[in-house]
Amino acid sequence: MEPDYLREFYEVHCDEDARLRSRCGMVEFLTTMRYIETYLEPGDRIIEIGAGTGRYSHALAQAGHSVDAVELLEHNIKVFRRSTLPGEPVTVRQGNALDLSGFPDDFYDITLLLGPLYHLYTVAEQKKALTEALRVTKPGGVVFAAYCGSDATAIQYCFVRGMFQDPHYRALADPVTFKLHSNPAEVFALHRREDIDALMDGLPVRRLHFVGTDMAACYLRDAIGQMEEELYALYLRYHFAICERPDLVGASNHFLDVFRKL
Repeated sequence: MEPDYLREFYEVHCDEDARLRSRCGMVEFLTTMRYIETYLEPGDRIIEIGAGTGRYSHALAQAGHSVDAVELLEHNIKVFRRSTLPGEPVTVRQGNALDLSGFPDDFYDITLLLGPLYHLYTVAEQKKALTEALRVTKPGGVVFAAYCGSDATAIQYCFVRGMFQDPHYRALADPVTFKLHSNPAEVFALHRREDIDALMDGLPVRRLHFVGTDMAACYLRDAIGQMEEELYALYLRYHFAICERPDLVGASNHFLDVFRKL
């Protein structure tokens, strides 16, 4: 069942495909693709859970890889299908990251979980999504899980946009640590690295990378949009060089956790 708040957000307020095609959004997209391509082999089977409008699924399928996509929202599926090219080796069906019972165990080489953890608000739900992603992944396969960062949200919205002046939003922050908590009304579930480490504790995985996929780009949106191509290319090189630095990654708006199923 589609939650009303998610349907409204993605139908009315957010064009996710356009976001990832913007100059700033391309930093996140190119970084994620860079890590996926590091582990992708010819003939690998890929599943994207929570595929949205298909930005990643289409890019991978158009590069010749076979992709099965699962998406919760019918609106996004319609956009996904409109964007599918003739002969593109991609399928899409409606489904929920918490229940992938229509998919077999130990089947996929690469599993993408790039959206669901943005919108799951309890540890139990987040664990369930991770364990379902792992279930459908082959032993030795690689999972890519994306999260939204708490501190970038605090800086960009709560301080820069003054949202902390509203008692409702002030109440969402721990008064000592300023870790943000969120509910469906705020749409996005927010994490710090230690939250993600706790989620992964005890799962049969080995972490390969923990990446800030947009890092400073989320604070430099206007400047990045105005860069000449040569400077933008240099910025991307800089970003790729720093996106795993432990002293910087916590300030990213989006995280990518990359791990291998044991």
